[in-house]
Amino acid sequence: MKENVLRSYEYLSTHYAFDVDSKPYNAYLERPAMINLLPCLQGKKVLDAGCAAGWYARYMADHGAAVTAFDLSPSMIDVTKRRAGNANVHASVHDLTDPLPADNDSFDIIVSSLTLHYIKEWRPVFQEFHRTLKPGGTFLFSTHHPFMDYMNHKAENYYATQQIEDEWTVNGERVPMTFYRRPLEEIISSVTDHFRFINLTEPRPTQKFKEVHPEGFDKVSRKPNFMIVKAEKPESP
Repeated sequence: MKENVLRSYEYLSTHYAFDVDSKPYNAYLERPAMINLLPCLQGKKVLDAGCAAGWYARYMADHGAAVTAFDLSPSMIDVTKRRAGNANVHASVHDLTDPLPADNDSFDIIVSSLTLHYIKEWRPVFQEFHRTLKPGGTFLFSTHHPFMDYMNHKAENYYATQQIEDEWTVNGERVPMTFYRRPLEEIISSVTDHFRFINLTEPRPTQKFKEVHPEGFDKVSRKPNFMIVKAEKPESP
């Protein structure tokens, strides 16, 4: 599974480098909602967990944060470094299923954009996020909406975590993708087992999405594609 994801994103890194600013499902659906939920970034230490091509890493650094960015794909890390330039971003290859190379209470904010659905077991990952997030710190992540995955793929049991095999068409080529579908209850309980839940957002497309991809706009205007969860690490008693 991990090797499949790595291989796909190594292949996609060049595509992401050129299109990360304008991919409609990212730029005009998920991203505006995520930005709206970010706390103040000035002077904060932030972990970008699954940075891909580095859009969030650069954005957060430009808004005053010191960013640590991790991704499984070496090619994506190369893209992130090029995008970051001289910005305050330290990007390196790391598998989020391994312990984080960071001290306890290292980060004020942890952001993970459309990454966690590639990971089967969330508990050890969330334990590491909890360990390295400061008390009172924000955990913000986006993932596939379980409704979308259940409707679009053959799901034998909604209540079970299921590995999904899919294909993306990128520049006329088919790219195999593998990820996990899980029920909403499991998503939320994974959060509340480690953090204080704040809210859940189901992003709606912007007008710009309609201009660049009207067919997709009609679909995501009526059916949720992603979901965003905001939580925080409770202050120490």
